[in-house]
This record gives sequence, structure tokens and C-alpha cells, in this order.
Amino acid sequence: MSEMQVWQGRQDPEDGELALRWHDKVQPWSAGAQEAAGVVLLGFACDEGVRRNKGRIGAAGAPLAVRKLLANTAWHLNRPVYDGGDVICSDGDLDAAQGRLAERVAAALWQGHFPLVLGGGHEVAFGSWSGLNRHLDGKGRVGIINFDAHFDLRMKQEQASSGTPFFQIAEQCAAQGYPFTYACLGVAETANTQSLFARAQTLGVWHVLDEAMTQRELPALLAGLDAFMARCDHLYLTIDLDVLPAAVMPGVSAPAARGVELAVIEPLIAHIRASGKLRLADLAEYNPTLDQDNRSARVAARLVHQLTK
Repeated sequence: MSEMQVWQGRQDPEDGELALRWHDKVQPWSAGAQEAAGVVLLGFACDEGVRRNKGRIGAAGAPLAVRKLLANTAWHLNRPVYDGGDVICSDGDLDAAQGRLAERVAAALWQGHFPLVLGGGHEVAFGSWSGLNRHLDGKGRVGIINFDAHFDLRMKQEQASSGTPFFQIAEQCAAQGYPFTYACLGVAETANTQSLFARAQTLGVWHVLDEAMTQRELPALLAGLDAFMARCDHLYLTIDLDVLPAAVMPGVSAPAARGVELAVIEPLIAHIRASGKLRLADLAEYNPTLDQDNRSARVAARLVHQLTK
């Protein structure tokens, strides 16, 4: 099934023009077209990085699965949404796939769109960031905000993986003479070795443990976000869905023992959007083969709605 064929679903003509759903509104996008500025959905159908990181593969099917749930989601946006199709990694060449994603992200940004990438494993992050980096070409400081149980700061050995993207970004920033400005919120102490915590400290990463990501701590979290965002001219938000509790998000390679509730994540997303600095976002690690009754897909679709409204 092609990407555009997914956009079909329920019709409620008796309720008139206000009864629209996403499948009624999403239009195809191509890099060479001139359209009104809106949201461009880009799929990254890849879990090669997860395989290399010894995780459970299946996230390559996520973009299509999320689109299917989005199709019947009620429409509340006031800007157009386009579907830019999928970048597929079927040959194991992760570097090439990330390069193709970067090209599409940069093209969408050059046209004035907001790219929202549907991963795929968290190796999507290096491709997403590379597109933004190509578009900005050194103009302004980019802040990366990652909702994640993992730092994903593993050192790249012979090959990149889903565990290395932010270390790769840090290396690229150093090579270009740019500051590496990274926040990782929702970190699970049990899922990150002492060496990763030490690397995060060396790289100046602002991080918050999952146990401190509660509704009671929201005022402090929002204040921390404000301080972080004040240092940045542009923001890239990446959400690894394994940051959510396993009961809410069972369909990931590494379900969270504790996790951070949506009631905390969603107001933080709204706060980031309200800054006016958000240029790019992606979702990572949803694995449809591990889902239960599409519960995880529904949450992913809800987060797409939150990111675009």
C-alpha cells in the first residue's frame, strides 16, 4: 500500500464541513512543488540502527501504521498537511538512508514547511538533524530536545546505530565549530550506564531523570525548558516513544519500567511549540509488531496531533 492510499476512512456528510478527518485533508507533497506553507509528514521506514544496537526490529513498519491511525483522527488544524512519502532502508545502508532523509527535510524547510518525521528507529535523529543543519547552514544555535529513556550517546564504532545519533551530532557540531546544545528529558537511570552519564556531563547535556518528570514537578520542568530554550535560536524536538510507560506504549523495542506520563509530556510539547522556535520534530521507536490492539499507534497519532495543532 502506498503512502497516499492510506489516507481513507470514515465520512460523516450529515455533520457538514466541520466533520472532517485527516484523510480528507492530507495532500501529496513533492520537493519541487510550490504549495502553501504547512506540515510535511516524512516517513523513515528504517530499523537498521535498531538491529545494529541489538534491539527488536519492526520499527520500519511504523510510518505506515501511524498514518493508518492518523487517517481517521478528527481534523482540527488551520494549516495544510502534506505527505512526502517514505525514505526506505532495505539494503542495510543506513548512512545513505539518513542522507536521503536529510535531503527531504531540508527541501521541506526551504519551502517554509514544518517537517514532522515518522520513524523508524532513533537513528532517524541523525537524518532529521542533518536536514535542519543543511538548511540553516550555521545561522543560529540549534537546541535539541529529546524525550527519551536513553541518552543515545553511544560512541560510534565501525557503524552508527539507534544508540549513537546524538554522539554523531555532537561530533558533527565539533567539526563545524557549532555548539552542541542537547537536553534529554525522561532518562531512566537503569537504562544508561555510568559511562553514558559521564559522557553526557562532559558534553554539557541538560538531563532530567524519569522519576523527576511528574505533574507535581511541571513548574520546575517548564522553568528549566525556558532556560534551555532561551539559549537557542532554533529547536529540534525528537520523541523516543519508549519514554512513555509500558502500559501506554507497549509497542517499542525497550518498554519503560517506569516512564513519563502523557500528562507531563503533552504540556511540555505545548510549551516548546509556543516558543515559536520549533523548526522540526520526529517520533521514533514505535514498533507495530510489538503493539497491542493498536494502543501504541493511537498514542503516536495523538502526539502527531499535539505537534501540529
